Amino acid sequence: MGTFEFLLQGIAIAAQPMNLLYALIGVTLGTAVGVLPGIGPALTVALLLPVTYKLDPAGSLIMFAGIYYGGMYGGSTTSILLNTPGESASVVTALEGNKMARAGRGGPALATAAIGSFVAGLIATLGLAFIAPFVVKFALSFGPREYFALMVLAFVTVSAAFGDSTLRGLTALFVGLALAVIGIDQQTGQARMSFGIPDLLDGIEVTTLAVAMFAIGETLYVACQGDRIPEKVEAVKGSVWMSRQDWARSWKPWLRGTFIGFPIGAMPAGGADIASFLSYSTEKQFSKHKDEFGKGAIEGVAGPEAANNASAAGTLVPLLSLGLPTTATAAIMLAGFQQYGLQPGPLLFATNPQLVWGLIASLLIANFMLLVLNLPLIGLWVKLLTIPKPWLYAGILLFATLGTIGANPSVFELGMLLTFGLLGFAMRIFGYPIAPVVVGLILGPMAEQQLRRALAISQGDVTTLFMSPIAAVLFVLAVLAVVVPLILRARGKGEVLSQFAANED
Repeated sequence: MGTFEFLLQGIAIAAQPMNLLYALIGVTLGTAVGVLPGIGPALTVALLLPVTYKLDPAGSLIMFAGIYYGGMYGGSTTSILLNTPGESASVVTALEGNKMARAGRGGPALATAAIGSFVAGLIATLGLAFIAPFVVKFALSFGPREYFALMVLAFVTVSAAFGDSTLRGLTALFVGLALAVIGIDQQTGQARMSFGIPDLLDGIEVTTLAVAMFAIGETLYVACQGDRIPEKVEAVKGSVWMSRQDWARSWKPWLRGTFIGFPIGAMPAGGADIASFLSYSTEKQFSKHKDEFGKGAIEGVAGPEAANNASAAGTLVPLLSLGLPTTATAAIMLAGFQQYGLQPGPLLFATNPQLVWGLIASLLIANFMLLVLNLPLIGLWVKLLTIPKPWLYAGILLFATLGTIGANPSVFELGMLLTFGLLGFAMRIFGYPIAPVVVGLILGPMAEQQLRRALAISQGDVTTLFMSPIAAVLFVLAVLAVVVPLILRARGKGEVLSQFAANED
């Protein structure tokens, strides 16, 4: 059966009434949290992990993917109307979008962001459907040393790509790896680092750690920042629709943004924020209206928003085909797969194709849902900012606690939730990224298992790890994963952030 037939089969699965409901819930929640500054899709997916513990795996993963896409959409609303990005990838949208809103063109700015996101999401999801099977065929030739090299690439990727310091990223990763050795050794059956506590024999629960670090820790961090949201919301004046000139100036940036965002999202060291910064720089180079940049150029909204959403689909290529998370939300989705005993990668396409293709097809449906939800309900999304912040943060903390107790009713587990929540809060205060901790806990046991298998086959010869051409290439990519983000950030962000600072009143 070819890719097209698998995709049609996936659409039939995604179009089932319950899966449509899960997708609708996901995109609605994702848009809502994307609007709220500081509360992104990673936090929301982490918050829902324990709640969806007993739901159907396909429905839960469809909901998580909808949250991811919706969060990317929602961030543009506050960027344009309040000059306050809902998540990091929407920083660039605020540059030109807020200037357009101040000039009374908030409607066209929101329209080009929504339509550009739809176009990019549609093209990029189709790209995901046709590219992922080729990556899977390649990955099926992997042995233990190739898988270990892939795990090393994953470790280095999340350490280098998250945060501003590679050293801090590696430190956070080793915290996760240290937590991963707690429990019974998979090879020998011996208890390790359990300190005589029976609850630790099964190891640290990934769900508990993810909820603690992303929901508890992140919420405490955002709450301690105080209320820094500007009170003035730029009103949407006139028609929300775009003029013929707006369409003419937007369609090329939509396509360019898509073809910039998708491959960067699929790169091990990529990400939506890098893609949106580079798209903005590209549009500034190609535009015939360079004098409008910094004053409200519609190309500066269309391109970065398309790149932003194309990158979200690109992120799912390494996640689904290799089990390699390249963003914080992808790391939490990986935890979501594992809570159902599923491991993303080439074998998942062979053992559970209905789930994978249903998930991919649901992204196409989610794109249509988001287009319908965003433009007519702009007023509703902005009103979410009137929710008193103490109510919002208290609700998240309560929901996280009740969800964890419901999934694992244990006083010890509740203590772990609090402990790791405070650890996540402390790490955020001192500038340490928290995604590498979760990735270290998830992938650590698999990396250890593959390393021990490779060494057992070679009778302890360490050089065998580098003798395979595929493994050698993956180790080289791991080195590049440290260097590439530094170069991309220097080239893309330096110019744009200085422009952003210059545009601030």
